[in-house]
Amino acid sequence: MPKARIPHRAVKPPPEPIPEPIPEKAPKQALFEHLALIARALASAARLELLDFLAQGERSVEDLARAAGLSIANTSKHLQQLKGAGLVTPRRDGKHIYYALADERVIDAIATLRQLAETHQEAVAELIASYLKQRDALEPIPADELLARARDGLVTVIDVRPPQEYAQGHVVGALNVPLEQLESRLGELPEDREVVAYCRGPWCVLSFEAVARLREAGFRARRLQDGLPEWRRAGLPVDGG
Repeated sequence: MPKARIPHRAVKPPPEPIPEPIPEKAPKQALFEHLALIARALASAARLELLDFLAQGERSVEDLARAAGLSIANTSKHLQQLKGAGLVTPRRDGKHIYYALADERVIDAIATLRQLAETHQEAVAELIASYLKQRDALEPIPADELLARARDGLVTVIDVRPPQEYAQGHVVGALNVPLEQLESRLGELPEDREVVAYCRGPWCVLSFEAVARLREAGFRARRLQDGLPEWRRAGLPVDGG
């Protein structure tokens, strides 16, 4: 007797595995890693100082090394780290490489760091009091007040930075009187006007020292609250550059 045939049943393929959902925090962590890259680039006193110089304008590696008191090799290494974080951009001209800030918002980032340090780091407040305000404890003049008084011809504005930085941009109408030339050029300054000095930024010792020397010479003198980078960042009028 023939065996009954068992009907053939098609074997269903196993279901496709359902991919596990990507944890929500993974993209966020990746974003924070990119943010940390910038933070690591800023976590160096030498690199912050290089950015301070670049906030004045484009500079060659050699110029930056001289200004910062670093070797050219060390300066190049720091600049490569800043470039890797997208904070500076290079430009080659013959045998020389020039760097500039990649974005003016780098100035804002450094300003925020400075304000946080002044507010929350006791050592910073002590350094400002002993190193800077010992030379000039008077309140500096805000940028908008200086602009109004300069337009009315009530003040003489002096830029005490080096000539190279002055040529790359300066407050409209400002005289370039580098600190080392100040005593020999006092005769160029009207004695019946207040003199306002500025330099690279709020922590730049050049303007503090200039104001102290001007007062010793009998002039009424004050500092600009910030420096040229902050003035330019605020959209205020600039000559040169």
